[in-house]
Amino acid sequence: MTLHPKRDLALINAAGLLRSFGVGLMGVVLGIFLFRSGLSSTAIGLIIAMGLAGSAFATVLMTLSADRIGRKRFLVFLSLMSAVGGIALALSPSAPLLAILVFVGMLNGTGTDRSAAYALDQAIVPGLVSEPRRTWGLAWYNVLLDGGGSLGALGAGLPLLLQHEMSLAVLTSYRLVFIGHSILCLVVTGIYLCLSSAVEVDGPRAATSPKIEISAACRTVVTRIAAFFSLDAFGGGFLTDALVAYWFFRRFGIAEQELGVVFFAVHILNACSHLGAAWLARHIGLVNTMVFTHLPSSLFLMAVPFAPSFKWAVLFFLFREALVEMDVPTRQSYVAALVRPTERTFASGVTNLARNLFWAVGSGVAGVTMQAFSFSAPLLLGGGAKVLYDVLLFRSFRKLKPPEEINQEPQSRICN
Repeated sequence: MTLHPKRDLALINAAGLLRSFGVGLMGVVLGIFLFRSGLSSTAIGLIIAMGLAGSAFATVLMTLSADRIGRKRFLVFLSLMSAVGGIALALSPSAPLLAILVFVGMLNGTGTDRSAAYALDQAIVPGLVSEPRRTWGLAWYNVLLDGGGSLGALGAGLPLLLQHEMSLAVLTSYRLVFIGHSILCLVVTGIYLCLSSAVEVDGPRAATSPKIEISAACRTVVTRIAAFFSLDAFGGGFLTDALVAYWFFRRFGIAEQELGVVFFAVHILNACSHLGAAWLARHIGLVNTMVFTHLPSSLFLMAVPFAPSFKWAVLFFLFREALVEMDVPTRQSYVAALVRPTERTFASGVTNLARNLFWAVGSGVAGVTMQAFSFSAPLLLGGGAKVLYDVLLFRSFRKLKPPEEINQEPQSRICN
């Protein structure tokens, strides 16, 4: 079977951009739509959490079976299931049924693509580029994801535009947008069908390989780093775009159009930060880049609730977003560097699973704390958890360097 790594990389990037467009859109409008539908803050947080829990379950399946049944097939399956989430919102069933369908459709309210497909992409991309280009390849992939997310956020004004232009009820206009989201998922499915066997773990034979052996050293290191990523994700669960947009909407009365512009700028800053992270990592290392950019971003976030006006709140929030994603390509590259190519699906699956599970927990708790304690509590608790993560990660992994930082041969791995 013919291999097309360059074409496959372009297809993976294109699919990621479109997938992220839908996620960016949902991140802004989901919480507001649920509020307009009459749900409480607690119910909104729980429904967002159910979507993240569905994504976590899909990541479990990906970790255990993607290399066995084929990465291409699994990506097609994931994109088809993702269409269910938009259809569920368009039908607007009762809250319990909606929660189930959101789980099945892996609906992502974070505003940032952290799906099972995203986790699998992290295992695929390093195999489509050379070792020296690993961090840059992942950085460009994340640039396109955030570019798609920014355009999706900018599209948050579509429901009100449709309402005005077509004289529709506001909830009806939202439902049309959700149907469009499901159609977008089907387009992504078509892109995945064009992938070659270069995306598989070991070429054309990977889909029939009976078992992928994972070394004990790999399991140990991946488990340790996944534990720290869980803490970071728990903090992130308090800070999904859907909940933050809802916070701005309630705190300052900002409409969807203005919020769309804010989150468009957020994703543009995120996209630019990925390239800055790849450049910085070459000079100070992957772990240092992860920590020394992420820590100040959390402090900026914790300043947002104390801002005296919307302008100051947005300024602090944008400062945070200019830095917060710089740990993403560096984190992905670091994990890929520690393991063998045949272990990358396992490593990516476990680390992303840990993140998705604790995102779901954080999102569920966020709605409760927002309603029961303080409306700004999620921003403070989420920021505090992320600060703790940065300190613990640096203490534990500052001496465990990837091969390119200790002058080893590119083929060598710490997990052997």
